[in-house]
Amino acid sequence: MAFMDRVSNGWTLFKGSFKVLKENKQLIVFPLLSGLSIILIIGSLFIFGFPKGISENDADVESYLGGTSIFLLFGFYVINYFIVYFFNVALIHCTRLYFRGEEVSVRAGIQFAFSRIGAIFSWSLVAATVGLILKAIQENSEWIGKIITGIIGVVWNIATFFVVPVLAYENTGPIEAIKRSSKIMKENWGESLTASFSFGLFQFLAIIIIGIPLYLIGSIFDPITGIILAVTGGFLIFSVFSAAENIFISAVYHQIKGDPVKHVDQEMVKNLFESKK
Repeated sequence: MAFMDRVSNGWTLFKGSFKVLKENKQLIVFPLLSGLSIILIIGSLFIFGFPKGISENDADVESYLGGTSIFLLFGFYVINYFIVYFFNVALIHCTRLYFRGEEVSVRAGIQFAFSRIGAIFSWSLVAATVGLILKAIQENSEWIGKIITGIIGVVWNIATFFVVPVLAYENTGPIEAIKRSSKIMKENWGESLTASFSFGLFQFLAIIIIGIPLYLIGSIFDPITGIILAVTGGFLIFSVFSAAENIFISAVYHQIKGDPVKHVDQEMVKNLFESKK
């Protein structure tokens, strides 16, 4: 399949995911809550988390976190991952309700996520460990090491593509979830994901097309206003695309499980990935 055909298929699938989001606008609440929670945590860390004598410049923060409190940095990673996966599980459950023709609500999604809080926390520990190790290797390596860790990161993302729905519905631990996610990827879709690229590409274009005009408009009044408008617009764009991509992941997963999935072209989903030969 030609490169542009795959990009076109990614756009078609995005529109299908966006249609689900359009009919369930409350789903965007989950990535918004996720992003706002992380912002509040980062803000509180800078306001309350550093002892006297530690400024907010990059060198001091890195020295404090990396040199004297690696456990705090690890805890920061765990909290961030936990927040992201908690709300992703909530969102994916809501899409499942929608695919089944049941009532969708933010409350139902959050309640389900709380019921899987142990699995979410366990996976957050694993994800934080991997993320911290990759970060440490990357920061202490030459350019070849940075390339290798980048490749490892891509492989990790592919292998864990279906981890969230697996954790949500298959009652497995983190290690088994990775194995199950990898097995689904290899047996059904091969190892060449173009969906993530397509979502990333269109998200980047949306930020350029919308973010720059917002900045220019705001700058008419004040540069800070322009920055605030651009950042706010970028955050909203990220939330929309994050919700749409999770809807796509849920649709693919439920198709694999044999569950009915509305508003998604099933044949297009199959063709989006290059089958492993």
